[in-house]
Amino acid sequence: MKEITIDYALRATWQAVARMYNEEAKKFGSTMAVGFTLLSIDPKTGTPSTSLGPKMGMEATSLSRILKRMEEQGLIERKPNPQDGRGVLIHLTDFGLEKRNDSKNVVLRFNETVRSRVSQESLDGFFEVMNSINEMISEKIIQTNDNTINGQKTD
Repeated sequence: MKEITIDYALRATWQAVARMYNEEAKKFGSTMAVGFTLLSIDPKTGTPSTSLGPKMGMEATSLSRILKRMEEQGLIERKPNPQDGRGVLIHLTDFGLEKRNDSKNVVLRFNETVRSRVSQESLDGFFEVMNSINEMISEKIIQTNDNTINGQKTD
């Protein structure tokens, strides 16, 4: 049997989680992307539109389409940023807050289910590995485009 690569396990698992979240979101007439956006907006003070994309790891064009659809659905409203007259804050409407709570409950149930079936030791190891991978990527220790790993050529 071939060994499963780390990136394959990450991708396959995330795709399964995303499918599960999308199935749950359908029950509320929504999508995972909308739920994630609702959870990324500060429910009290709003969130600058320019910081949402980086916070969510999304391109501006994709986020712009989601925000437009959310505004049409009455989930969000755009207000001028009082600290920056040129900027816009994204605020949740009452309906958006309600749907945010639905999204939050789904995420919390998922976490509770995983925590009830996976030991704390295993979860600690999982988070340690995820943090290590993210650190290596941010420090550019892992480079796949020039046969370099940890700064060493690997021909």
